[in-house]
Amino acid sequence: MTVSQLNQKRPNKRSFSFKTIPWLTLWSIGVYAILFAPVAVIVLFSFNDSQSRFNLIWHGFTLKNWLNPFADPTLAQAFFTSLALALLATCLCILLALPMTMALERFRIRGASALEMLLVLPLTLPEVVLGASLLLLFVQLRLPPGPVALVIAHTLFCLSYTAMALKARLGGHDWTLEEAAADLGAKPSRIFTQITLPRLAPGLLSAGLLSLSISMDDYVVSSITAGSVVTFPLRIAGAFQRQISPQIHVLSTMVLLISLVALVLSCREPEGRTNASTVGTDGD
Repeated sequence: MTVSQLNQKRPNKRSFSFKTIPWLTLWSIGVYAILFAPVAVIVLFSFNDSQSRFNLIWHGFTLKNWLNPFADPTLAQAFFTSLALALLATCLCILLALPMTMALERFRIRGASALEMLLVLPLTLPEVVLGASLLLLFVQLRLPPGPVALVIAHTLFCLSYTAMALKARLGGHDWTLEEAAADLGAKPSRIFTQITLPRLAPGLLSAGLLSLSISMDDYVVSSITAGSVVTFPLRIAGAFQRQISPQIHVLSTMVLLISLVALVLSCREPEGRTNASTVGTDGD
């Protein structure tokens, strides 16, 4: 069956407008409004000229909160602690997940379906169960709660998200390009750096962004394994009992903007295709 015959069998897509199904449009707008209303409130109150300890009532527009986003030193320290923790856990997740997912997609491995099920299994566990299990493991290893335990915990629970995101990207990867470059005499290291890695860059970026956001957002596992380390979610949870400063909203908005920029970059496809003949013949 040719491509033209397949296209003829596919149902034609109807053009959609507000007049076609008005209730569906209104329903969709309502769902998106409910979904993004908390985010809009966070961004809005980062510009609030708060007159009390709790930044919950609108008093007027101001930019002074953004002029000094790190006015609260304890909040700033917690923010940079979470950022460093998330970056380190993301790098470790990518280093562990990339060869594992490439092996599962590239080669026929006995028991591959069981391994993939084990990758999905941590995603179904409640965080409190995962945190308690990690704490028990650290006790058996005589590893006290603290920075090392926190890095290991964040790496382990972010690993499944990273691996699944990379696996989805590798599912559409054209492995024949690597085979062609190898036939032309390219070394494995050059094939990886000039063919595999550039084509996987959007997937790596999206997987890193997912791991980064999950690590920055984690509260349950961090509260169990952090020890004396105070992360950004732990600091915010404690601040709700004493004071909600506008800097909480400012830093949260900064994280949102960084996530949006990274998300836009991850959705971009690489501009051009790698030529296997060039990789195979240039300098090897």
